[in-house]
Amino acid sequence: MKPAARAFWLRSPGAGEIREAPLPAPGEDEVLVRSLYSGVSRGTETLVFRGQVPESQHAAMRAPFQEGDFPGPVKYGYLSVGLVEEGPAALKGRTVFCLYPHQTRYVVPASAVTVVPDDVPARRAVLAGTVETAVNALWDAAPLVGDRIAVVGGGMVGSSVAALLARFPGVRVQLVDADPARAATAEALGVGFAAPADALGGCDLVVHASATEQGLARSLELLRPEGTVLELSWYGDRKVALPLGEAFHSRRLVIRSSQVGTVSPARADRSYGDRLALALELLADPALDALITGESAFEELPEVMPALASGEIPALCHLVSYGKSA
Repeated sequence: MKPAARAFWLRSPGAGEIREAPLPAPGEDEVLVRSLYSGVSRGTETLVFRGQVPESQHAAMRAPFQEGDFPGPVKYGYLSVGLVEEGPAALKGRTVFCLYPHQTRYVVPASAVTVVPDDVPARRAVLAGTVETAVNALWDAAPLVGDRIAVVGGGMVGSSVAALLARFPGVRVQLVDADPARAATAEALGVGFAAPADALGGCDLVVHASATEQGLARSLELLRPEGTVLELSWYGDRKVALPLGEAFHSRRLVIRSSQVGTVSPARADRSYGDRLALALELLADPALDALITGESAFEELPEVMPALASGEIPALCHLVSYGKSA
């Protein structure tokens, strides 16, 4: 065994701590990774931090290298970028992305890491997991040239979807959010912005990612007849009421779910690895730096996580820097 690493654990809902973590010597076809950065996904991770994962979803919500169980104690997270210190020659010294929790060093199978392209900074690479969700959503949605599209909810996932849609030819894309500060994010990503009351209607597609009843109801209102809402929000243990009366049926509207747990059936020829590698390639675009909105040292996580969960620290992706911690 090597000297212990350190990891962030949710001790109980609303309270976290840093613990020592055993660090075994890497075996054949394993790598030892020294963390450079990790990212806090403010949506999913803050639901976990508040203890709001429904019991029925405990298995589905497990992260690949999670330890412990919901609601806690649990070591949770999935946006880690680090440097391979030991492992196969093809990986040693390379910067890699891994779906690993917040920990200073860790040992995983070599197959669990994906090399970060040379033109993608390590800081930006923490967004790979979120951009991967956006890739899967667009595989599900299959937007067409010239579509009129709204993305309702300018958090990490919604903004990532908007950023990818900005590359589609002839598409009208509008990011819709109640927070006027998201206008700057939309501008950086090259898409339009509107408050919910001012959003453009007649949409062929609305991608909903606000995780609010009001946002989903407004998404339905923005559709043209026979238009589709792609639902990306994760509501945790909250129940959601929908306005499915009035003109919902006469306008033949569609609500379709999407999530990252399975590869879209529209891309049955692609693997999880293919999807993640594509997400990392797409992160060569510096505009995506707009999704990183704060940074803290690893040692500060016990104080930072409650502030992120409460909204005291407003954030899209909050960057965790390891520096000398590793």
